[in-house]
Amino acid sequence: MRIEATAGNEHKVWLTDSEIEDLRRATNSQRDDLIIQLGAFVGLRAFEIPQVRPVDVKQSESGQYRLRVRAGKDTAGNGGKPRDAYLPDRVERDLQRFQNEHNIAPKDPFVDLTQPGVRAVIRRTAQRAADATGDADFEKVSTHDLRRRFAQRLLVDQQMNPRVVMAVGGWDSFAAIEPYLNAPSEEVIDEAFADL
Repeated sequence: MRIEATAGNEHKVWLTDSEIEDLRRATNSQRDDLIIQLGAFVGLRAFEIPQVRPVDVKQSESGQYRLRVRAGKDTAGNGGKPRDAYLPDRVERDLQRFQNEHNIAPKDPFVDLTQPGVRAVIRRTAQRAADATGDADFEKVSTHDLRRRFAQRLLVDQQMNPRVVMAVGGWDSFAAIEPYLNAPSEEVIDEAFADL
C-alpha cells in the first residue's frame, strides 16, 4: 500500500487488490463486506452506497449487470446525474444472496445506513485489518480509497478507455480521473522492469 499525505493531516491510500481482500476478511458482517465491494469493485461513493436497491440492478442484453446510481456527485451544479455503473457478476450474486437472506424488498436499500454510517463501517473495518495484518497503514483507509482502487484497477492495471471509466464511475471530466492515470500500481511497475 502506498500512502500519500494531503493537506489537513489526511491521506490518499493506494490499495492493491490483495489489500482489498484483507479488508474484506476483516469485516464482521455480510453488509460490511458489500460496502467494501460496492466501493472497490463498483466505484460507488460513500453517499451512493445507501442509495442502492434491488430494483436498481439490471441485466444488459449481453448478460452483464449494471447498477443504476440514481444521484451521483453534483460537479456541475445540476443536482447530480444518474449513471449506470458496471456491476461485476460476483458482486451481483452477493447482493442477490443478501437480499434473499434478509428479505429486502425491491425498493428498499441493501445498506440501511447514512453516509456517515458507511464511513464508520470502513473506519472500523480498516482498524480490524490493521490489527489482523499488523500493518498500521490500514488505519488511514477511507471510503474514497476504495473508489481510488476501482479507478486505478481499470485505468492502469487493465488499461481501459478513460471515457468508459468516466461513464461507469460518474466522473465528469478527464481532469478528475487524471490522478489515477498517473499512479501506476506496484504490479504495473514490476511488470515494466521485468524484462530488464
